Amino acid sequence: MTDPITSILEKCKTLAVVGLSSKPSRPSCGVAAYMQRHGYHIIPVNPNETSVLGERSYPSLEGIPEPFDAVVIFRQPQHVPALVESAIARGVRVIWMQEGITHEKAAERARSAGLEVVQDRCILKEHAKRFLSEGI
Repeated sequence: MTDPITSILEKCKTLAVVGLSSKPSRPSCGVAAYMQRHGYHIIPVNPNETSVLGERSYPSLEGIPEPFDAVVIFRQPQHVPALVESAIARGVRVIWMQEGITHEKAAERARSAGLEVVQDRCILKEHAKRFLSEGI
């Protein structure tokens, strides 16, 4: 049986990162830069940014003109239900809530719509554990 997180990391190569900041001191920036260095296409989603990590930023998931595989969330839990609804409407396959972020009701809604859900896990740490022999 394949580990579901490994499967997500192998098949989801375009990530819409909600709450991505251009400030290098912010965890979202470091995590997204790491994923970008490891071959993932990052789409910043933040109404306060014009571009992050050399990529155009969009104010919302609805505004992204290209398809994407997963929504990686760096926002407070109260924002998760609306993001899940947007992801469902866009036909996204995965909702990934970063460390410290959980929302059981929104997660259940996403699962019932056929999405895979990861809660309270850092995508960088999970990638490094599975794909880097030297770790982070």
